[in-house]
Amino acid sequence: MSEQDHLLTKRKRGQNPFVIREGKFKQSSLEDSFYHLDWAEESFLSGNNDKEMMRRTFDLSKLKYITGFLLLALTIILVRVFWLQIIKGEYYYSMAEGNRLKVVSIEPKRGIIYDSKDRPLVTNEANFILYLVPNDLPHNELERDNVLRRISSILYKGTIKSKSQVGQIELISDSPSFYDLKSKIEKIKINSLEAYQPLFIVDNLEYQIAMDLYLEADKIPGVFISNKIRRNYVTAATSTANVKPLGVSSLAHILGYTGKINEKELAKEDNDYSLIDYLGKTGIEYSYETRLKGKKGNKNIEVDALGKEKKIVSQTAPEDGQNLVLGIDYDLQKKVEDILRTNLGKLGLKKASVVIIDPRNGEILSLVGWPTYNNNVFARGVKASEYSAFLTDPSRPLFNRAISGEFPIGSTFKPIMSLAALQEKIITENTTFMSTGGLQVGQWSFPDWKAGGHGLTNVKKALAESVNTFFYYIGGGFGDFKGLGIERIVKYAALFGLDKVTGIDLPNESSGFLPSAKWKEDTKNEVWYIGDTYHASIGQGDITATPLQVANFTAAIANGGTLYEPHVVKKILDHNNNLIEEVKPKVIRANFIDPANIKTVQAGMRQTITDGSGRNLNSLSVAVAGKTGTAQWSSTRSPQAWFIGYAPYNNPELAITVLVEEGGEGSSVAVPIAKDILQYYFVDSKKTN
Repeated sequence: MSEQDHLLTKRKRGQNPFVIREGKFKQSSLEDSFYHLDWAEESFLSGNNDKEMMRRTFDLSKLKYITGFLLLALTIILVRVFWLQIIKGEYYYSMAEGNRLKVVSIEPKRGIIYDSKDRPLVTNEANFILYLVPNDLPHNELERDNVLRRISSILYKGTIKSKSQVGQIELISDSPSFYDLKSKIEKIKINSLEAYQPLFIVDNLEYQIAMDLYLEADKIPGVFISNKIRRNYVTAATSTANVKPLGVSSLAHILGYTGKINEKELAKEDNDYSLIDYLGKTGIEYSYETRLKGKKGNKNIEVDALGKEKKIVSQTAPEDGQNLVLGIDYDLQKKVEDILRTNLGKLGLKKASVVIIDPRNGEILSLVGWPTYNNNVFARGVKASEYSAFLTDPSRPLFNRAISGEFPIGSTFKPIMSLAALQEKIITENTTFMSTGGLQVGQWSFPDWKAGGHGLTNVKKALAESVNTFFYYIGGGFGDFKGLGIERIVKYAALFGLDKVTGIDLPNESSGFLPSAKWKEDTKNEVWYIGDTYHASIGQGDITATPLQVANFTAAIANGGTLYEPHVVKKILDHNNNLIEEVKPKVIRANFIDPANIKTVQAGMRQTITDGSGRNLNSLSVAVAGKTGTAQWSSTRSPQAWFIGYAPYNNPELAITVLVEEGGEGSSVAVPIAKDILQYYFVDSKKTN
């Protein structure tokens, strides 16, 4: 029997053909043919329909490593699940809800501004704007670039302009190109807080362009069209349906304009503005921003995967802005502007101011600073070329000279000097000085305007004929007579409000300037001379004031000695024009001058019209009191021409200040302008009503 047969026989008998003894494995030649050394269990060879099952050996010592690895992996998974579900569960839930729900602001209607006769001076119009949400745009660069190219191509078809910011002014440039848009997006880091904020692109979209973009945006994530409010400043009309563009008007300095919020404004605390909001930049629009803007509403909307609105879940209605009623009468404002423009044209001059104020309460009836500008240009976004023209115009049309210009006031200061001298008992109404043509102090001469002088002069005549010598005496003294001195001159000038802003409800008011001996020493390194006091006594030298300040102290003289805070707005209404608040007169100072002294100066100002430098006004049907002024300010340019006055003399309804810059004599330049205005106010306007 062969060895192979022998082995097979053993298998059939259930015997193991292999024997392991003393740790050694005895192999046969057959084993070499069919088995490997690391097999340790029975194997069966097929043959004669017998099947052999083969099983690989397993090293149990390695099991602990596999088990450890599996346990570690399971632990990590469980910890991560715990972190996501328990620790951060609420956070990720809100994120998931945020992907489905979005809160959108609802813009309120901005309040309307009316003139004193309830005529709208501004209307609200639709303003379509395009903005992007960077994080909602496709994150794939190629897809995102295709979106930006498509947007740029649509904008290019229209007249859309992009904007840049210079201070408070927005400048329009050409339509944003693909590269402009791409550059804006690339500056924002994906998933940063900024990436979730709206990125302003353009506004004032034409309707058709806005619709094209809206249809496109409906299919593209991150692209949005919103309808904001744009202001349109209008002429007076009997109804809001009958309005036309205001164009260039003196109301621009009063109303101001709105514009897109800038980064500095957005950074202010306690505001609820967004990057695509608009707010007041100047004028009433700025001063009453919190009243006019209203309160935003909001709606919770369900959005699709593109971030587009699908359904409104809930909604809170906005509160529309409050309306304002001004003391400004549009007809009067327009007439003053026309009179000013006509007279300046005849004189070949360009710059002037007129302020008309109600002396009974400080209400501004008309305020014109000329030249002016078209505030609609700024409301829709000013072109760079237009803005450059404004900046290079020597007449400075953007500058509200009526409240911000500081000028030497000349002889219009003499009523204050008279009141100070009377109040300090330096003089009485009967005190007289001889005017022989001026005063001589050493080598210095201080002249009167009239050669040979005015003769014996009391305070009323001094006001009526603007006698410099009288005011040299009461201001600086002469010989044995002791005058007020600069300290008391400044004291009374300050009492009449010439040392600080009046507090008018318009921005950028200037405070004027009152000099002192210490100021001159500190700034000019010079001592104060008697000549400085003489100059100050007639409103020359370093004393400056705004036309508004001059009008306000004129009103205080007119009403008997009460200095009010001027105000443009007289009533505040809700959006349905129901009265919320009536602006009450605010007294700055009262009873600081004896009534008898006020009456003396009033009589002198009336004498100015009947017998003095303002006699051109004596032909009016209404009794006027006033004072002319001719303020020297340059050795090479003409003086500033002033007139201040009030009417009717016995029961004043208005106080008026006229300044024509570089106009020359107040009596020949400013007085005729005042006459035309007073004629319209007291006579002509009554005929048309």
